[in-house]
Amino acid sequence: MTEHKYRPMTFGVTRVAIRDGAPGVHYLRAEQPLKEYPERLTDRLHHWAQVAPDRTFMARREKLAGGGTGDWRHISYAQAWASARSIAQALIDRGLSQERPVVILSGNDLEHALLALGCLVAGVPFVPTSPAYSLVSQDYDKLRHVLNTVTPGLVFAADATQYGKAITSAVGSDIEVVLAAGQIEGRSSTAFDQLLATVATEQVDDAMQATGPDTITKFLFTSGSTKLPKAVINTQRMWCANQQQMAQSMPVLAEEPLVMVDWLPWNHTFGGNHNFGMVVYHGGTLYIDDGKPTPALMGETLRNLREIAPTVYFNVPTGFEAIANALKTDELLRKNLLSRVKMFFYAGAAMAQPIWDSLFESQEQEIGERIVMATGLGMTESGPFAIFVTNPNVKAGDLGVPTPGLELKLVDMDGKTELRYRGPNITPGYWRAPSETAEHFDEEGYFCSGDAVKWIDETDVHQGLKFDGRIAEDFKLATGTFVSVGPLRAKIIAAGAPYIQDVVLTGINLKEVGAMVFPTQAVRALSGLPANTPMADVLSSGPVLAHFQNVVDELAQNATGSASRIARMCLLAEPPTIDRSEVTDKGSINQRAVLTHRAETVAALHDDTLHTILKPQTI
Repeated sequence: MTEHKYRPMTFGVTRVAIRDGAPGVHYLRAEQPLKEYPERLTDRLHHWAQVAPDRTFMARREKLAGGGTGDWRHISYAQAWASARSIAQALIDRGLSQERPVVILSGNDLEHALLALGCLVAGVPFVPTSPAYSLVSQDYDKLRHVLNTVTPGLVFAADATQYGKAITSAVGSDIEVVLAAGQIEGRSSTAFDQLLATVATEQVDDAMQATGPDTITKFLFTSGSTKLPKAVINTQRMWCANQQQMAQSMPVLAEEPLVMVDWLPWNHTFGGNHNFGMVVYHGGTLYIDDGKPTPALMGETLRNLREIAPTVYFNVPTGFEAIANALKTDELLRKNLLSRVKMFFYAGAAMAQPIWDSLFESQEQEIGERIVMATGLGMTESGPFAIFVTNPNVKAGDLGVPTPGLELKLVDMDGKTELRYRGPNITPGYWRAPSETAEHFDEEGYFCSGDAVKWIDETDVHQGLKFDGRIAEDFKLATGTFVSVGPLRAKIIAAGAPYIQDVVLTGINLKEVGAMVFPTQAVRALSGLPANTPMADVLSSGPVLAHFQNVVDELAQNATGSASRIARMCLLAEPPTIDRSEVTDKGSINQRAVLTHRAETVAALHDDTLHTILKPQTI
């Protein structure tokens, strides 16, 4: 392996201990023990308000009346602490509790952040809810499900104009509504500024001291697959332990004051627990990015990264793909983004190797060295941080080793190895769903993740694990041959880069494996057709079909058997929708939901009645 020069970064866990259990069961943990951590995250907020009161806790660009964004509005640690105490008093006055928590409908903004901190101080759980449930959904069924599950005493939204329809349709008249801007016609509401104006009393101090490791901080809803989303219980112990685990696995977080530029949604554990918590824990500064890895919003992300130089940077693969493309020609972006960043980190979905290679090429040209591209594995139920890479030479699919204090249980299951978790960062269960909770924990109290793993190197366990797909996604062909969905999906995406957003594999109980492809917007340029051409026409154009025919042929040439050979492929003009749970709002695909809701397309693909089917022309 060629040795490459990397910007220095220390890895905290480099050795693991393994022990055998029952036949087909092994246990894996880091040799490094977990150090002490605070009982509540608010202890860290209070600490930084005293130690660095004037340091910016969070900033966001002001919204301009005519659209777009302007200068940054900053909130210091002292201001955040004072505001959190005032909001906490307002929540205490209302008698809110875990039985009547705070539901937050809108996305990342300063008011959302302050309300969350106020909830933490008061010991009242909050429920950050996907904005898409209010803004994209047409039936509000998932929003109603969230509200029915947690029975809130207060619902917050940033803007009456955007969220008024959802509130009118789904939020009962007996629930207080708090708005940061505007009013809803025919519905009484409270201005967010009223919460901020509440005078804090000794009740606030008493309430915070009454919180502890078992206090519920929030309910985070899973994205949902064939079932409605589940409310994952998050406690102070989970959050604080997980932040200490991250600090030990990633020492770079504590080497200098953190500066982050981040769009990742707070209703997801990656943005809301991992990144939001990291800032509070380490006294960092978070610049809220109103961009997103979509054609319409990526420009805002690039604008922010030209101006604010992060010390660490987190994104999903589609975001890094857009950044990699921009770095090739954007001199200012290269100069600023790469000036002091010590680590890139991706999660949420698999990232194709060509994206890594493009990033490394730009970095070597600009600064003469590479930035470590770190990754790992986790889930909402694990806080989320669980497994992390151990060296800079990570490859696509590598996960690494367990974080300190977390024990992994590796269980052989029908030729796969399932990953299970036990540790202080693991959820106690799902809110008001005892049967669901019981289903997800085994007889030893390990959480069953449903993820499959392999050793990176069977001769060196210290290198750790690599991803081997989701056990629930894998299926058998009619021949009895297992199809390992995760690795095969990654191969297809890599072969079709940059024109494949995601892939859903078909062929359950059939003779052959098929692939339904969700293309990226880049296919429009490939087609050579006008920008306003319907996607169906773009996908049936000669250049697009020729490209994907080459992809199918290349995959067939490299296939080792029926389970790895794509025998038929179709291109989907209709993108995955959140209403049908086909995709989460951070972009990860839901294989089972797509197969369920597009059953007719699956059938037509395999009985040769679909209009355009691509098949290998070579063997």
